[in-house]
Amino acid sequence: MTLLTPLRARGLALALAIFAVDRGVKWLLTGPLELPFKGPFHVLPIYAFRYTENYGVSLGMFTADSPQQRWLLVAVTAAIAIGVVVWLLREKAWGEIGGLALILGGAMGNIWDRAFSGYVIDYADLHFGEWRPFLIFNLADAAITCGVLILLARSLLLREKPATSGQSA
Repeated sequence: MTLLTPLRARGLALALAIFAVDRGVKWLLTGPLELPFKGPFHVLPIYAFRYTENYGVSLGMFTADSPQQRWLLVAVTAAIAIGVVVWLLREKAWGEIGGLALILGGAMGNIWDRAFSGYVIDYADLHFGEWRPFLIFNLADAAITCGVLILLARSLLLREKPATSGQSA
């Protein structure tokens, strides 16, 4: 059995594309646009680019307050990413491969941030007046969330039906 089928290769390419776009957006916002220094700017009445340094993981939990905790988070998230690669290389359907690719690409973007900056750069601020349905997030977070939702939806909605023996009771 070949591990790197064309479908799986496309999944890995999607993961790399998510990683590259995430890095590019973060570079643009923190470099040429100087978001950390100029403050937030509104793109739409309900959306702004707002620079935030996230030292924790999802929802800011498990904040890394020391270098040891930072590298522990890098190691744990890298181990999870390796697990996602192994899972992706075992799947045969594009739905699972695509969902896993989104998760992998987002994880790589956030791992890069934490390894090289010590924190994850968040910038997407969706708000309705003062109400924010989400914390400030980034493209990598959105990709991870979409990938997880795809896997959950496929798991819940596309369950295999139990085989019937053809006999009636």
